[in-house]
Amino acid sequence: YHRSSRMKDSASPTNLPSGATAAMALQSSPSGQDLHPYARGAVIEVYHFDNKEAQDDWWSEPDSDIDESDLSHRTIRLCDIIDRRVQADGIWRYYVHYRALNRRMDEWISLDRIASPPSVGNAKARALKKEEERQKREQQRRQEEEKLLEAPRSRRRTSTVAGGDASAAGEAGADGRRTRLRRKTSVIVNDNDDATVAASNVEEGDSKERGQKMNHHQKKEVVALPTDAITHTVGEHVVATVQAQELDEHEGLDEASLREHEEVTKVKNVSFLELGRHQMETWYFSPLPKELLGPNGQIEVLYVCEFTFRLFARKSELRHFQSRLAVEKRHPPGNEIYRCGNLAMFEIDGLAEKIYAQNLCYIAKLFLDHKTLYFDVDPFLFYVLCEVDDRGFHPVGYYSKEKYSDVGYNLACILTFPAHQRKGYGRFLIAFSYELSKKEEKVGSPEKPMSDLGQQAYKPYWASTVLDFLLNQSDESSLSIMDISKRTSIMAEDIVFTLNQLGLLKIIQDVYFIAADRKLLERLAQKYPIKEPRVDPSKLHWTPFLTDVKRDKFSIHSKKPSVEAQENRGAGGF
Repeated sequence: YHRSSRMKDSASPTNLPSGATAAMALQSSPSGQDLHPYARGAVIEVYHFDNKEAQDDWWSEPDSDIDESDLSHRTIRLCDIIDRRVQADGIWRYYVHYRALNRRMDEWISLDRIASPPSVGNAKARALKKEEERQKREQQRRQEEEKLLEAPRSRRRTSTVAGGDASAAGEAGADGRRTRLRRKTSVIVNDNDDATVAASNVEEGDSKERGQKMNHHQKKEVVALPTDAITHTVGEHVVATVQAQELDEHEGLDEASLREHEEVTKVKNVSFLELGRHQMETWYFSPLPKELLGPNGQIEVLYVCEFTFRLFARKSELRHFQSRLAVEKRHPPGNEIYRCGNLAMFEIDGLAEKIYAQNLCYIAKLFLDHKTLYFDVDPFLFYVLCEVDDRGFHPVGYYSKEKYSDVGYNLACILTFPAHQRKGYGRFLIAFSYELSKKEEKVGSPEKPMSDLGQQAYKPYWASTVLDFLLNQSDESSLSIMDISKRTSIMAEDIVFTLNQLGLLKIIQDVYFIAADRKLLERLAQKYPIKEPRVDPSKLHWTPFLTDVKRDKFSIHSKKPSVEAQENRGAGGF
């Protein structure tokens, strides 16, 4: 079996490093906090192997088992003790969380991994907290000083209401002027549909001419400069660059909800998942049925039939089940809607295949932190990507989506199993979700908030898709963000976010522009290439899921006309 995991800890006292020997000797220390068992919530220092950090990356996968006897990759990290238990031989083991690392790196350790006891760890933790508070106060002081220095400039930088219509631009003063709006309140005062985009270089010679061409649109596009916009002068115009925004994976969750979630799921209840010929180390807790778990609520290895997603606590049960499984059933249920080379995609209706869908959610929760869907799978469709060989169809990842989303989401959860990462399957699943949106003639977006892993997958995809469109699929000198959205099926707000991340979104005379010459676009395209495997639309055989909704506001036909279509109404525009 390919085992993408860390080697099990050895608790043999003969192989203990000097630090662990000292930690064991502290059992007779007069300090109560240094006596085993250590208290839950105590801070200790633990030997950590740097190669394990590779698992903190969305696409990464360990190439081989880690040799923990090699001390060259070993570092010491502060850890919080989450839980503890005593083994049959009377030796204590601790479940720890590494500070500054994601919770998927949490693990059980034995005494040989402990570098220093709680008396040392707690003291260092207090010192670090004091230093962080000092740095935070210093940062706040610098920010206040910068605001005082920029105050005169900000008073001068105001937006004039076009045409004197104060209602078109929100609240305005008696003199027809207003102060800048904050970025979180409004990036573009009116719809993104009307934001005009020019995919060309902004130079001194042509900036004035382009500004004159856009004057007849400015009445609809009164834009307030964000408070953190960076400005510089090109010719006679002030060009503002909008700083990139960062996504928050915990958006919408208050601190109480986060604490409750982390308390319930703080300890992993499955150490390894065996799926097909791969055995993978799990990352998070999953609310599996109690009959699958041991008396302490945990299980070392969870065995899964890769064809039916049935769950087993023993490998003998899995072998017996698969020996009776017919050859023609060695594939996911549902309809095969895509086949290209050795890749196949199946669409599974959660209502028709409830057990399969629920088990898939249980398995996905082992690798997704904030997934909450387990039982109510009826409103969802599941798309399972498989590698095909002479033995059958082997799942490598999946994504789910609502049959009808009120907010335009075309993807709810996405997962590539760790044993199949670094193969481009995550990007393939994302591209496939947008191909279905194109078939539906809709724009779509992933469910928000996105996890850190989801962001790492979506940001490069959005960047490469938008850059490819600007370079190779658009022969127009002037187009709107909604034009890009209609052609790519990416929601307009995601396109604006991507342009901010790439540093291409500019503001000239209160109008948003994409300002970049072809060389810059080509340089960015090399940084964000479209990678294999790609989705071949000609191999997709699929009909949109029918609903009883009379009008879908996310249909591209319900969007506002493009720039040219407004000028030439009736000439075939949307």
